Amino acid sequence: MMAFRASIKQFLVEEFMPDVSMGQIEDDFDLIANGVIDSLGLLKVIAWLESRHELSIDVMDMVPENFSSVGAINAYLNRAKQLTAA
Repeated sequence: MMAFRASIKQFLVEEFMPDVSMGQIEDDFDLIANGVIDSLGLLKVIAWLESRHELSIDVMDMVPENFSSVGAINAYLNRAKQLTAA
C-alpha cells in the first residue's frame, strides 16, 4: 500500500487549514465533524483527488466515511489505485 498522507495533509493545509502545520494533523482527526471540510469542501477534495491522482471517483464512493480524515482519504486512495491498476 502506498502512503499518500503527506500530499493529503499538504493539500488540506493549503486549502482549508492555513494556520496549521502538516505535522499537527493527526491521521484520525475528523475533518468533517470538526468543521474543517463542509459539503463544498468535500467536493473540492474529490476534485483534487481526481485531478492529482488521475481517478474518476464514482458517485457511490462520495460518502463522508471515505473522506472524513487523512487516514480515510489515504485508505480510499489506496483502494482506488489498486482497482485502476488491476
